[in-house]
Amino acid sequence: MKKIRQQQLCKPVTPELLVSPSSQDGDLGSQCPEDRGNWTGRLDFLLSCIGYCVGLGNVWRFPYRAYTNGGGAFLVPYFIMLAICGIPIFFMELSLGQFSSLGPLAVWKISPLFKGIGMGTILIVSLVAIYYNMIIAYVLFYLFASLTSDLPWQHCGNWWNTELCLDHRVIKAGNTTLPVNISNTVSPSEEYWSRYVLHIQGSSGIGDPGRIRWNLCLCLLLSWTIVYLCILKGVKSSGKVVYFTATFPYLILVMLLIRGVTLEGAWKGIYFYLTPQFDHLLSSKVWIEAALQIFYSLGVGFGGLLTFASYNTFHQNIYRDTFIVTLGNAITSILAGFAIFSVLGYMSQELGVPVNQVAKAGPGLAFVVYPQAMTMLPLSPFWSFLFFFMLLTLGLDSQFAFMETIVTAVTDEFPYYLRPKKAFFSAVICVGLFLMGLILTTEGGMYWLVLLDDYSAGFGLMVVVITTCLVVTRVYGMKRFCRDIHMMLGFQPGPYFRACWMVLSPATMMALLVYNIIKYQPSEYGSYRFPAWAEALGILMGLCSCLMIPAGMLMAVLQEEGTLWERFQQASRPTMDWGPSLEENRTGTYVASLAGSQSPKPLMVHMRKYGGITSYENTAIEVDQEIEEEEEESMM
Repeated sequence: MKKIRQQQLCKPVTPELLVSPSSQDGDLGSQCPEDRGNWTGRLDFLLSCIGYCVGLGNVWRFPYRAYTNGGGAFLVPYFIMLAICGIPIFFMELSLGQFSSLGPLAVWKISPLFKGIGMGTILIVSLVAIYYNMIIAYVLFYLFASLTSDLPWQHCGNWWNTELCLDHRVIKAGNTTLPVNISNTVSPSEEYWSRYVLHIQGSSGIGDPGRIRWNLCLCLLLSWTIVYLCILKGVKSSGKVVYFTATFPYLILVMLLIRGVTLEGAWKGIYFYLTPQFDHLLSSKVWIEAALQIFYSLGVGFGGLLTFASYNTFHQNIYRDTFIVTLGNAITSILAGFAIFSVLGYMSQELGVPVNQVAKAGPGLAFVVYPQAMTMLPLSPFWSFLFFFMLLTLGLDSQFAFMETIVTAVTDEFPYYLRPKKAFFSAVICVGLFLMGLILTTEGGMYWLVLLDDYSAGFGLMVVVITTCLVVTRVYGMKRFCRDIHMMLGFQPGPYFRACWMVLSPATMMALLVYNIIKYQPSEYGSYRFPAWAEALGILMGLCSCLMIPAGMLMAVLQEEGTLWERFQQASRPTMDWGPSLEENRTGTYVASLAGSQSPKPLMVHMRKYGGITSYENTAIEVDQEIEEEEEESMM
């Protein structure tokens, strides 16, 4: 049945009144690529977007960023930047994907001159996917290490510990009046992370990677295997997995929150986390930090949102979904802050130090501070397992999106060859990225991970998003883009979205880019400073994604004919087949522009198939009338 249905969709649909007897006998169908598929459940798309946006950054970056930038006062610039930059760009990406049903490369049929933006996006996502899966491998390592009655980072005295290792609980249990200098000591959890998991003492720096850590290598292999099995059948398989991976973290987060707020001293951490310091709002740094948090937390510019939306039906209400996902993401970040800082407050009281001495961000929080806090709780292996299982599910959702973005982008470019072999092609991509990530499993792998994290999705990603916004609103045209959204949703975006797309969002992101360039700081890991050649490599990594844009423009111009200016004009216009993927959804300027199309009015197809005119057909009539009025005005 599926094959028959696919063949029916591929054939150009022609109203019976327009078909001659001779053409009815013949075969009007033409060869077409295999159906790219759609979401199979009503909540597949929404949960996939939630899982993609709600990731590791919500747990280990937002809480730290909040308390260092004004505590509760940080929420003011955070929600303002969400409204100015986050929600509008989020909605723009979803609209582009759903309207065209194309991936991040093929979607640039909207303006082939700028196809390099899609190429830059794929390069960024590929680099991020390499190191992001290594973080998931670290999580798997700790997850397995938690399956014991006594956590291995709980005490000193192991072969990897040094003389500086000090179990602070031993001091607390002993004579607390004894003056002990703990400023130069190291916790057992920190030495477990650096000396056992990473074995970083075997490397002298980024230029000396050392040997492969085979336990980490196996964890990385397992991580890629899990990702491949979940994306094996595209969105049909990953769309089902997210029902668990997108919802279960909330259950664990609530459990950790309840356990955290019931601990002695938890109020210290929460007070430290939320105490508003409104004087911080006068600093430009706080506003920039809020915009950066929004920018990376929502995952705009990575192509994941556009890819997920491309598998929607044409009239999916992405306007509603935009607000559900973006506001849900913000609330999750705030909730995670309570869960993290309540435990850190308890930890600071147990150690007898201020909260700001135990609070960290990034891997330092996930693999050093929080594991140490877990050792202070009853049933510590249980709570440790829950915490790392939560991180695993949070990370996998985002990795699904990265991989689906890469696979969809390339298969949409070569649908005849790759769509029938999508599972095999996905395996090739996973194996290739796994091999490229092997350097991250070495003793000096953390240095390479930091370099990738700092530069792969830095200024290059901002350039990609800014250019996308400018091309859609200036080159393609705001009026035309709003008309496309009208075709899909039955209404046009209001003044809020128009103002953000035209001015506020690109201006804010431009300010972010300038700030990052002015405040540039070389990469570092602890006390280690990266050499000049490593910094140059990182900057080149970011520049490559930017250089894809002029490279794509050169390719597009060379494929056109005429003078240089005529070539630019022709390459900047949408292709003939740009528009909705199904002929029945094409109206106005998109009528009969699909290859092999013979139907002059898809609206007639609607009327014959459904026996009347629905609200969306009314929208089609309205759009046709708008276009006719504009054409008459231009002729007068």
